[in-house]
Amino acid sequence: MERHEDSYDFRPVTAKDLPMIAGWLAEPHVAQWWDDPETEIAEIRDHIDSISVEPLIVELDGTPIAYLQSYDPHLEEDHPYADQPFGTLGIDLSIGRPELVGIGHGSAMVRQFVEQLFEEGVPRVIIDPDPSNGRAIRAYEKAGFRAIDRRQSRYGDVVLMAIDAHETLAGDTEAGN
Repeated sequence: MERHEDSYDFRPVTAKDLPMIAGWLAEPHVAQWWDDPETEIAEIRDHIDSISVEPLIVELDGTPIAYLQSYDPHLEEDHPYADQPFGTLGIDLSIGRPELVGIGHGSAMVRQFVEQLFEEGVPRVIIDPDPSNGRAIRAYEKAGFRAIDRRQSRYGDVVLMAIDAHETLAGDTEAGN
């Protein structure tokens, strides 16, 4: 298990990023967890100016490596996670570059982003991987998330995972840190 001390930059998605994201959505390790790429790109394009969803590009040393979005389930009518405490934000992550999958970047990116959200006053962060996506579930557990529910929703069968601001993020106590 590698631990990454890398620092990631999170910047807003622009229309110029959409072809790159479309390429990532076509990668087999991403395609199996997302819907049709054209539909997804249309939604991401709509999110660029959204109030409820913030689409972001994750960069490492100035190189785009992943797509991350945060969303407020309380700002969307009938959102299946609106039962979460007020102020909760949800996130979704896909590492676009296949050579960066499975070596610790996912949990490190999520951990850094969640720490930023907590510094901004967010009380809880949720994420909802597919139950068969063991790699993602393990990465989110390494980042400090815990499974709180299993749900069927418009997003399919998911494991709803959460981390609360008052909890210590994983990695803070591991390896003597």
